[in-house]
Amino acid sequence: MVVNHKKIVYSCVASLVFAVTLSSATTDEKLAESIVALRGDVERLYTEVKENKERYYSQMKSLSLQTIDLQSQINRKETALKLLKSDLEKIQEQIQASSKGDKAIRPLVLDGIMQLKKAIKEGIPFMVAERIASLQKIESDLKKHLITNEKALALTWASYDDTIRITKEIGLFKQKITLEGKEILAKVAKLGSVALYFETPKGVVGYVQKREDGYNYKKITDPKDKEKILALFDALKKQIKTGFFELPNALVLQGSN
Repeated sequence: MVVNHKKIVYSCVASLVFAVTLSSATTDEKLAESIVALRGDVERLYTEVKENKERYYSQMKSLSLQTIDLQSQINRKETALKLLKSDLEKIQEQIQASSKGDKAIRPLVLDGIMQLKKAIKEGIPFMVAERIASLQKIESDLKKHLITNEKALALTWASYDDTIRITKEIGLFKQKITLEGKEILAKVAKLGSVALYFETPKGVVGYVQKREDGYNYKKITDPKDKEKILALFDALKKQIKTGFFELPNALVLQGSN
């Protein structure tokens, strides 16, 4: 039997070339698939970066506008505070000028009480009922001659000092609020005379909103805004009164206290 060695060699070589060709084709296909997948990942990451950048710029613009509004509000409050101090100085000058006559003090005290009532009602709704009731008691006691004119003057003056203190005070308190027609005892976070946030026992949060006919309590439904307000309450509970807090825009644009 004659064996053709050349044919066997050629056949082996051809098989090897075919196998190498198939292996090379498979590798090229996988490489192409990897390149396509990587290109898709790059395009997706680029899109995410672009969206995040736009979101960042939008947030920065919003924060910038809130900062401008807040600074404007602070300037208005400082002006109102200066006017209130000026009124106090005028009243003091009038009292000093009429100090020789006890009867002359009485109308000044009553006028001072009336002006302070008006300021409290127009200002941020913080302990309004209690503060008005305190002034009404002074007025009633004075008219009934239960206290002297000098005593009424001292009490009224203390109420003015308390009002000025409240315009600057930041803290956590409890007071009754009217939410959706119901009176509720809630926790309130007061930021001076700039803003007032609330949290009810059932976990409803929101802020005070100024309207033409007074104030109303607006409920927050957005989870992110709710989380921001709760973070403020937690900080004030821990006596943290300085730092950066991102809050829903709840600036009170009117009122003097």
